[in-house]
Amino acid sequence: MKKAILGRKVGMTQIFDENGKAIPVTVIEAGPCTVVQVKTKDTDGYEAIQLGFGEVKEKNLIRPIKGHFTKANVTPKKHLREFRLEEISYNVGDEIKADIFKSGETVDVTGTTKGKGFQGVIKRHGQSRGPMGHGSMYHRRPGSMGSTSTPGRVYKGKNLPGHMGNQTVTVQNLEIVKVDLDKNVLLIKGSVPGNKGAILKIRNSTKSTK
Repeated sequence: MKKAILGRKVGMTQIFDENGKAIPVTVIEAGPCTVVQVKTKDTDGYEAIQLGFGEVKEKNLIRPIKGHFTKANVTPKKHLREFRLEEISYNVGDEIKADIFKSGETVDVTGTTKGKGFQGVIKRHGQSRGPMGHGSMYHRRPGSMGSTSTPGRVYKGKNLPGHMGNQTVTVQNLEIVKVDLDKNVLLIKGSVPGNKGAILKIRNSTKSTK
């Protein structure tokens, strides 16, 4: 069965296993999430569930969103995300918590990476700099742009300065080290995209080796 939940990145820490080995983990507040909508092939053309996460004051919602929650008869949520599942066994109003996962399982985590703003090719693409002597006149620029008359243009895909980060990224096959049911927290081995407080989509690994 496919499982999915929304969570908030709390931060990183480390725990120790029974052999005393340190394991770096990301702490994720996973849920509780409420099923706000169930989509089916008959009504929407595909099967999916929409989950709501986080509290929000009703006065801060615009009318269409407020009507969406009123129709579902659920408490308004701050964040809405959709998950496509092969088998949907949930109904509108059901609550999903961290207990759907177990220690040792692997998950895929999707989030938005940290934005770095406009960066040059050395930081953005890892290119090497030129000579740093005063007569070099070529220190941190991107290098040759190609031939002059032929083709007379810069090929698509050339690594150039530009906006770095702030992209949706999925990290696959991350192991769940521990599930804290009392605090609704997942401890996932390794790092995940995003700043502290970032909203994450967590689901079963599609390429799990376990």
